[in-house]
Amino acid sequence: MANSKTAKYDAAYLRMAAEWSKLSYCQRRQVGALIVKGRSIISDGYNGTPSGFENFCEDEDGYTKWYVLHAEANAILKVASTTQSCEGATLYLTMSPCRECSKLIHQSGIRRVVYATEYKDLSGVDFLRKAGVEVELVSL
Repeated sequence: MANSKTAKYDAAYLRMAAEWSKLSYCQRRQVGALIVKGRSIISDGYNGTPSGFENFCEDEDGYTKWYVLHAEANAILKVASTTQSCEGATLYLTMSPCRECSKLIHQSGIRRVVYATEYKDLSGVDFLRKAGVEVELVSL
């Protein structure tokens, strides 16, 4: 469990991720992500279509298109295009990570994940814990 100063920062970064999620064009679910290292935000992301694609995340039947990127994937990929590294960083998410994104989180070197709400499938969270990543649910 985080100490009071860490808890205060966790809540603030989660609120910022929640604000960032509002930039998503997705109708079904808007998710935001921040990657923080040494109390500096090194990346951000929200779920949406890849660069150059139309900003419609759902098909005509209301299902999410297969190529929509998750918020955490967008944030990690943004770091990959810079001289920064995710090694030892904390990822703040408005929703727990899926299985696929959990692999990216682990491989990127992120050491801690803090999320505000749980997705119905928690196998991504289980994977991260098994991999030694600290994972914490912090309700806003």
